[in-house]
Amino acid sequence: MTRHPTDHPQFYLTAPAPCPYLEGKQERKVFTHLVGHGAPALNEVLTQGGFRRSQNIAYRPACERCQACISVRVRVDDFKWSKSFKRVWKSGSDIVGARLPPSPSAEQYDLFRDYLQARHENGGMTEMSVLDYAMMVEDTHVETIVLEYRQRGPNSFITGAGEGPLLGVALSDQLSDGLSMVYSFYDPDYTKTPLGTYMILDHIERARKMNLPYVYLGYWVNGSQKMAYKARFKPQEHLGPNGWLVVDAEAYQTEPHSAEE
Repeated sequence: MTRHPTDHPQFYLTAPAPCPYLEGKQERKVFTHLVGHGAPALNEVLTQGGFRRSQNIAYRPACERCQACISVRVRVDDFKWSKSFKRVWKSGSDIVGARLPPSPSAEQYDLFRDYLQARHENGGMTEMSVLDYAMMVEDTHVETIVLEYRQRGPNSFITGAGEGPLLGVALSDQLSDGLSMVYSFYDPDYTKTPLGTYMILDHIERARKMNLPYVYLGYWVNGSQKMAYKARFKPQEHLGPNGWLVVDAEAYQTEPHSAEE
């Protein structure tokens, strides 16, 4: 009988490196491989335990003197549509997100490069080649989807897809309890709709229609302005030592919540 790494996963620890979110801090990560027939089940368990996926690697922070990175997931059924969110959703009423298999394209890569140059010029991903990008999208052993966002066109009602230039892309994993947003990017020059916010709202709506209770947003980093936007999507749950904690939409208070629900 052939065995795969996900049958008995082994975990590894990275060497310390400068933290990309908090100046003067060092980060370390614990990681394992997501390959073989057991990858989807392992990805489910690890995502629910605070891990994130990058290609066929699942990782989570393991910093020695810092616990600023907190796993966040939005409670879909209880989500509160603020006036601001309603305005964003209305402004994007002419945008269509088409669900596709995890296949890269030259158009996606061009938009990816434009986004990085405008929003993350000094980030580590700016050196990614077209091959690197292709691997980021298609190197997956779990149920992964690509959502391409374009303007609604005359044939969109029939095709279910938008038309015209690509506005945004979301790479996401579908889990038994939700959608996990792995990475997203968008046209930095598009001003009619805040596309980053719109794509998260779209995931919340998709999860609701699929009867999935959560949208996983990755890590909210306490003290990082880059990650502050994630706290806006309430109510949400934060993963702590005692499992997932419900964050109240109004008072921002927490109460224990089982990690198994």
